[in-house]
Amino acid sequence: MVRPVPVQELALQIPGVSGLLYTPIFVNPTILGALPGYYNSAYGLTTTIAPARGFYVSWGGYDGNGARGVQTGLQATPTFNAYKFQIGETGTAWRLGPDNLPGAAAIGGWDQTGTLTLSTSTPQHEISQNGTHGVYAFASQRLWRGNGGDDQANGVSGFIQLGINNSRTTMFATRYVGLGLTAFGMIPGRPADSFGAGLAWSGLNRNGGNRPDEALIQVYDQIQVFGSFYLQPTLTFSPNPGQPTAHAPAVAFTLQSTILF
Repeated sequence: MVRPVPVQELALQIPGVSGLLYTPIFVNPTILGALPGYYNSAYGLTTTIAPARGFYVSWGGYDGNGARGVQTGLQATPTFNAYKFQIGETGTAWRLGPDNLPGAAAIGGWDQTGTLTLSTSTPQHEISQNGTHGVYAFASQRLWRGNGGDDQANGVSGFIQLGINNSRTTMFATRYVGLGLTAFGMIPGRPADSFGAGLAWSGLNRNGGNRPDEALIQVYDQIQVFGSFYLQPTLTFSPNPGQPTAHAPAVAFTLQSTILF
């Protein structure tokens, strides 16, 4: 979600769609636990075809044993069995209005095979299902850009994310909606700074003993200290953490440093 829309013109470029730090900005919560990646990678193959400018189709197939709790990132070789994960996505990009504001959108679907289980709070009772699948979508749009000059990249961008699956065994979300806004170069004399906010709402799987849903609200300020060194104070608020034993509401403060090289 955070990757920028690729453009050639300097006046339209943005460094990224958002600087949010919470997990849903990187992995749609409805795929969490099935999709390989950080921190648990898996062997697989990804292919992408771009038959026209601003349009692509991607497909990936991977070792899907991570969905049954195997630490695939520690395996020296892939495991070929009934547990497979595959995902497909198609997307496009455009320019909107007289200012040629760049935007992009994509929709995808995924499928996890194999017998999946979830232990419940009732002793000796498990819920199982034969595979699971879901769909997701996301879009980002440059909403406004400045008047050029030294701050050609300044402006405001927004994004939205959606996701749903049919899983009865996931420990995470079965439905998800996320959205956010980011402002770039809005402070005079500080063109590299940005700040933004985001909302992430997940409908949770009640079979795992979770609360019905969870919401995250996050705000941040990404500050250029000098050169490629940035500091980002970030405040996260959750009025209803999904874990039933967690204190509600919950507040977390994060200070992240970034060095680009």
